[in-house]
Amino acid sequence: MTQEVLLRGQQITRRWGGLLAVDRVDIALQRGQVHAVIGTNGAGKSTLINMLSGELAPSAGSVELLGQDVTAWPQPRRARAGLGRSYQRNTIFPTFTVFENCRLAAQAHAQRPWAWWQDASRCPQSTAAAHAAAARAGLAEVLDRGAGSLSHGQKRQLEIAMCLATQPQVLLLDEPLAGMGAEETERMLGLLAELRERHAILLVEHDMDAVFRIADRITVMVNGAVIASDTPAAVRASPEVQMAYLGGH
Repeated sequence: MTQEVLLRGQQITRRWGGLLAVDRVDIALQRGQVHAVIGTNGAGKSTLINMLSGELAPSAGSVELLGQDVTAWPQPRRARAGLGRSYQRNTIFPTFTVFENCRLAAQAHAQRPWAWWQDASRCPQSTAAAHAAAARAGLAEVLDRGAGSLSHGQKRQLEIAMCLATQPQVLLLDEPLAGMGAEETERMLGLLAELRERHAILLVEHDMDAVFRIADRITVMVNGAVIASDTPAAVRASPEVQMAYLGGH
């Protein structure tokens, strides 16, 4: 059965003057799959994810979200249309509670300027979305804790919870496992496995053991170009990938 493609990039290209940072990349994210993008530093992974999210305009190529051409759409409009994004560095509000972080994300998604008379902190839609997102991310027990007091792993969970509060269908996750210990990594992989069912997930990650465990498909980038895009087993067996990225093992 063909799975539903929720986000598609076709021939995406980005030039910085004479430098070709991303070279005609095709990528399709399907609901029910974790699609990992791997490559050494400078391979073009962050530039690719920035173009898919709308934070950076492509020099050429197109991006489709839920079947609609969104190439010219800025990041906030893509976010409201169903695209969630996390970053390499924490983007939480450390002085606010876990719940408040999630509620603010939900409010940003479901803006209701006509309800100027209503206390934003009591908006039932945002409150419900915040509770649901925190619970899905495994943070229901720490709703009242200050975000700055969370462990590193919990802060990464909170970032995903804030994404989920915007009710996305596509999740672009930039190094969510960075800096995690073994126990925190296991917890995050469990969360990704759970989220996979309802979402299309793009995972940019350097932890190769985790990538080969969780990914359904892996795209390998070298110098801005894709040299392989296949199942984990096929990517691991590729001589070109072994030579270029996995060290020839």
